[in-house]
Amino acid sequence: MKKEFITTIISVLCSALVAVFIVKTASPKARAAETATTYSIDGSVVRTVNLADSDYPDLTFAAESSADAVVFVKVGLRTSDQLNNLPPMFRYFFDIPQERQVSGSGVIIRPDGYIVTNNHVVAGADKIEITLNNNKSYPAKLIGSDPPTDVALLKIEAEGLPVVPFGDSDALRLGEWVLAIGSPLGEELRGTITAGIVSAKGRSMPNMQGEFKIESFIQTDAAVNPGNSGGALVNKKGELVGINTAIVSRTGSYAGYSFAVPSNIVKKIVGDLIDFGSVKRAKLGIAMSGITQEMADKMKLSSLKGVYVNEVTKGSAAEKAGMKEGDIIVKIDDSKITTPSSVQAKVNSYHPGDKAVITILRDGKTKDLKVQFQGTVEATGVVTEDGSVAFYGGTLRSAPQQSLAAFGLKQGVEVVSSGSGKLAESGVPEGFIILYVNDQAVGTPQDIVELAKKSKRNVYIEGIHPNGKIGFFGFAKE
Repeated sequence: MKKEFITTIISVLCSALVAVFIVKTASPKARAAETATTYSIDGSVVRTVNLADSDYPDLTFAAESSADAVVFVKVGLRTSDQLNNLPPMFRYFFDIPQERQVSGSGVIIRPDGYIVTNNHVVAGADKIEITLNNNKSYPAKLIGSDPPTDVALLKIEAEGLPVVPFGDSDALRLGEWVLAIGSPLGEELRGTITAGIVSAKGRSMPNMQGEFKIESFIQTDAAVNPGNSGGALVNKKGELVGINTAIVSRTGSYAGYSFAVPSNIVKKIVGDLIDFGSVKRAKLGIAMSGITQEMADKMKLSSLKGVYVNEVTKGSAAEKAGMKEGDIIVKIDDSKITTPSSVQAKVNSYHPGDKAVITILRDGKTKDLKVQFQGTVEATGVVTEDGSVAFYGGTLRSAPQQSLAAFGLKQGVEVVSSGSGKLAESGVPEGFIILYVNDQAVGTPQDIVELAKKSKRNVYIEGIHPNGKIGFFGFAKE
């Protein structure tokens, strides 16, 4: 009986297809043309696929074409206080020797020495050193950083460097194979490559603070550990689809959950840092939430896909486009909108002044709105489109005569919008009429801008609320 069972297994194996892979020896550039051929037991060809373009998880091309463009980043003389100020999830993402140096990874994105990494890797650094895969080391200059997306851009003086080309992170599919490349646990393991799949897209994480916190992380199960931060997440074509940024762990070591900033966000951020020296971030001007089953039943919606508009900010790009509270956003240009994070990710790809078509659902009917995105914060003193003047994240205008007469005033400056900067953080509300700045009477927004410029440290504001009560506010300039 046992003998017959073994014979049956052999018989089944002989009748099954046997995959034979023929891979030619070639340089990384030539690997894109490599094929894998599957033969049956009788020698007939079943199929031939391109390893770089197929769904077959051969990741050798991606590994060999990307490894040399991922660098070791060593940051010196960071104080313990600066480390303690980092979010807890990021403190675990460093290799911290006794001499108070920290290390991470970076990715060369241009052959003339531009390198992208995480902001939390280089924040507060006194010096930065880059070591390439060929052991050459270079001092690096911080070109700029963007804490809200945790992206930083470095530059070394070198030419002809290997690069990892940007890929389209929006095109990633759940279950797609990816590689994480970096330097886990220090310099000794630099250039380590691990593999995994895309576990989720559009992930948010706890303890991420700030108005523009990332809500669209790529989650993978590729193993990353302290030192991987700032390294590359690449697809099977060897394209950069993310920058490895954080892990969720109770121990500080890899526990199966790693997160990367999508390459489409990274590409836009570093492009702004190179071209403008700072990030030009677009803003739509809405408060939003996902669609619940209760909302869908009440509004008689056929699905839960889309984003509900809870509030439209006065004077925002959304309001000027005709968007209203209660609208449901279902598409921005050609991108379908399913969650609030997908709105944020799409809006983050635009610059102030860019135009888009936003498709909404209102009263059971679809409607296209043409929107022109505004900037998040205009520089103080800039005159905006409606004639108001930007001031520390908010906007000001000379108070209307009707408002002045109501309080028996001769002059004053009205707060049109508190915005999201220091003016709002100090507590100044919209409609507040500013009468004095640093004990000097003011009558125009320009008066306020000039007095603030002259102040060495702080700005003190005195004025009157819309209800007639006197108010006092202050904030530090830096």
